[in-house]
Amino acid sequence: MEKLTPEERSDLASKAAASRWHGAEQVILTEFGGNLKIGETEVPCAVLPDGTRVISERGLVKAFGGKRGGSHWRRLKENPDGAHLPAIISAHNLRPFIDAKPELKEALKQRFLYRIKKHGAQAAYGQRADIFPKICDVFLRARDANALAPSQRDLAIAADILMRGLAEVGITALVDEATGYQEVRDRLALREILEQFIGKELASWERRFPPEFYREIFRLKGWEYDAKSTRRPMLMAQITADVVYKRLAPGVLSELRRLTPSNESGHRKNKLHQWLTPDVGHPALNRQLTRVVDLATANEDWDAFMRGLDRVAPRYGDTLPFDF
Repeated sequence: MEKLTPEERSDLASKAAASRWHGAEQVILTEFGGNLKIGETEVPCAVLPDGTRVISERGLVKAFGGKRGGSHWRRLKENPDGAHLPAIISAHNLRPFIDAKPELKEALKQRFLYRIKKHGAQAAYGQRADIFPKICDVFLRARDANALAPSQRDLAIAADILMRGLAEVGITALVDEATGYQEVRDRLALREILEQFIGKELASWERRFPPEFYREIFRLKGWEYDAKSTRRPMLMAQITADVVYKRLAPGVLSELRRLTPSNESGHRKNKLHQWLTPDVGHPALNRQLTRVVDLATANEDWDAFMRGLDRVAPRYGDTLPFDF
């Protein structure tokens, strides 16, 4: 203890006091941690295994230029119900502005003890990242109501500065970028989409593509259409992938092709649509086919049809083209 700085000793004492009030807490281990940069301020943050984005409670206090003093811990001792409040907003004069925001009041009750694996760091307390701008708003509303104490005016100035560099809708994306969770988030989102669109088992074959689809495509391409024949030009498979499957949802075409690979002659044993789910995949396919047929019927040439299709149902991952 003698080798520690006054701030470190105070921090340990604070954690000990919190432990007495809350009891032992389990440390949550996470692989994703970093520093959230807002203007000139950096706040430690992390993404927990369940996807919860948190910011360090200590970092939150420092972001406002505050510190955890004795008055904060005296307030907690007098009112244990306020133990979930970060030090900077535990003052009595701020409680009405917190109580007026039920979603903030509820979020402040969630406190996470976490540790980042790869950093080898000590455990830290964190709170949900989405409360950051809401805490800023508490100070700004208190300032507008002339309810701040002189010692809190600097906190309000800091809140104003932080609010300018932080939009509430962007806090999750900022945390993901700072912690490296962005790529994982995208993979998880893609997996959820594929689970909705693509089934676990191959369904029995049913006609999904109406004759009108082929008739209109053939017309626009200048090919002769025979309603009695099922033979299609080699290019038809590429056209179907382009105008239909690439526009259903991200990653769907790649996954369907993986599940139904081509043989040596370039043919697939099953139809791609046999893997689509009946509740999400098939309805999406039907909507896209209807859209394609309607647009094809309304146009006289292929290029005009494709321009219209790119506007109403662009390929996922493509940049929407603009006419100049």
